[in-house]
Amino acid sequence: MKRIIFVILIFVCFAVGITRAQNVTDDTLKRITFTQKPGAQISLDTTFRDENGNAIKLADCFHKKPVILVMGYYGCPMLCTFVLNGLIGSLQNLDLKIGDEFDVVDVSIDPGETPALAAAKKKSYLRRYGRPDAAASWHFLTGDEPAIRKLAGEVGFNYAYDARIHQYAHPSGLVILTPDGKVSHYLSGVIYSPERLKNALADASVKKIGSPVRDLFLLCFHYSPITGKYGALIMGTVRVCGVAVLAALAISIVMMIRRENKTAKAAGDKTV
Repeated sequence: MKRIIFVILIFVCFAVGITRAQNVTDDTLKRITFTQKPGAQISLDTTFRDENGNAIKLADCFHKKPVILVMGYYGCPMLCTFVLNGLIGSLQNLDLKIGDEFDVVDVSIDPGETPALAAAKKKSYLRRYGRPDAAASWHFLTGDEPAIRKLAGEVGFNYAYDARIHQYAHPSGLVILTPDGKVSHYLSGVIYSPERLKNALADASVKKIGSPVRDLFLLCFHYSPITGKYGALIMGTVRVCGVAVLAALAISIVMMIRRENKTAKAAGDKTV
């Protein structure tokens, strides 16, 4: 039931958020998803800046362990927060720890974001994770446009920038990388099963490459009041997801009522 409520909240926030402004066409939005590339090698010599402002290579974030790669941006008003919250929720239910069995690398797709913003984000999520010793193995990176585009292209993370509202359209999900920087698994959406995440990390740790997933990749972006209409892709997504959520909620309510009726009937039989 909690999961259903959480999903409802996500789509409510999503529907509210898309009532703002955008200037990206439907044709562009159709390409805003993961182009899944299992087995693709990322360039470990690509340079970024860590949360302290130091220039580092991606190789500096790999320590013979799998890596969870999270792409988005720290000033994102939409699903990026849900992605990190979902990751935290899953990690807190794992017997694996950041720094022991795997590392985490967050990379901002916004070249205008600063190490100071990355540091603030890191501090916030380390506090939520509740394990300060993970700081050395959870990296929040910023970088220049060429480096960001290069990494995004290598893992198939497609995104677009709308200069009118200074926001990015991008998909949501995690990329699980092997210790040598190859794409092993994709986990989609904003809620990640601890079991699936654990299995994906186990595969990545032995350099096993998984198969493409077919789950829904939620789109993080807004809507434009300039045209006064929802884009066809966004509207279709909201409608489909809305129907699915309502159907799941209805089924859940029916099951709860049946359980209550059975309990009440059993109690009545005992009384008789």
